[in-house]
Amino acid sequence: MSPSIARRVLNLKPSVTVAFMNRAKVMQRQGLDVLSFAAGEPDFDTPDIVKDAAIRALKAGQTKYMPTLGDPDSRAAIAEKFTRENGIPNCTSEHVAIGAGGKHQLFVALHCLLDEPRPGEAPPEVILPVPAWVSYAPIAELAGGRVVEVPTGPANGFLATPEQVRAAITPRSRVLILNSPSNPCGTMYAPDHLRAIARVVHEAAATAPDLVVISDEIYEKIAYGGIPHFSIGSVPEIAERVITLNGLSKAYAMTGWRVGYTGTSGEFGKRFIQAMSTLQGQISTNNTSFTYPAIPVALKECGADVERMREAFARRAELINRLLGAIPKLKTAKATGAFYAFPDVSAYFGTVSPKGKPINSALEMSEALLDEALVAFVPGEDFGGCGKNHLRISFACSEHQIEQGMDRFAAFLKRL
Repeated sequence: MSPSIARRVLNLKPSVTVAFMNRAKVMQRQGLDVLSFAAGEPDFDTPDIVKDAAIRALKAGQTKYMPTLGDPDSRAAIAEKFTRENGIPNCTSEHVAIGAGGKHQLFVALHCLLDEPRPGEAPPEVILPVPAWVSYAPIAELAGGRVVEVPTGPANGFLATPEQVRAAITPRSRVLILNSPSNPCGTMYAPDHLRAIARVVHEAAATAPDLVVISDEIYEKIAYGGIPHFSIGSVPEIAERVITLNGLSKAYAMTGWRVGYTGTSGEFGKRFIQAMSTLQGQISTNNTSFTYPAIPVALKECGADVERMREAFARRAELINRLLGAIPKLKTAKATGAFYAFPDVSAYFGTVSPKGKPINSALEMSEALLDEALVAFVPGEDFGGCGKNHLRISFACSEHQIEQGMDRFAAFLKRL
């Protein structure tokens, strides 16, 4: 009899995004002309000035252990960024943690907030507007939480209303996760909308005294729909109840660098960051040491590079919005932030692919598209809510690839 694997891992859903991305890469290595729209990864290279900072550090011998949450200069640069750009009050270097990517920071943060319930006790609740990024729910559940879904849809831009948030709050509510701009939906909350949600959180303090907002703002600089980015952590009444997640992966084309960071405010914020330090010290300790000097350089000296990439994403968004809008029976919400489109394809369920495969779900459509049209999208089932009717299309690729891919997609749907 062989040893067993822990149930918490056996029951953990693998990332469907990574699965389709990897399948596309395998097919490409086999020589197939696969057009992949699966990865949430900019096709741009990291700015040279950022690379040079890391190279200098490496050559200077910065190859040893570093402080768990990052070196003082990097933490200070991030705190200054949070204060200046995001308006987060009372944010100092003691309110900042640096970890191995945004997903790692989310993992550590949720494990610092959620406890496994005691016998006979209900689990802590995590309020999650859905569809949502595929990793929020599994990590929350792994940490001992119970996910309470707040349904949204394309008709309202996939935005949870303040009334929905209020209705979801109970005495067991521990975390509200917000993501703007959104992965997978490609939409974002307007400032007044977030202020209204902040009022709900503030008013709920008596009912849910432990409620904390995790605001994932990793796509904050990739906005082009006329909606300014707004950090809910800047609202004074709830600033100490907000944990802001961010990183360098998306806006700075640094996905492989694995630099994620967390910002907080006030006395609770300091205590929370210390808790992250304790847990991170037992997981990964510090990031790769020679990446730290690149952080202040990216935050302070790469504004022109970030804007150049944002403008490219804006052009791509306009293109994909137009091309998807011309395909019959698709329902879409206009992409206004991040680099995702999230069309509803359920009008095509109940059909059969050109090679005879039944199409009754987003997963079946994605598999048929990849096998028969050599186009890799991500099926929406694992994003929750109405995601089961949707496909996620990452347009972090060239306009030529977008045109080719949407042509193949339209032709495939026409032949169903």
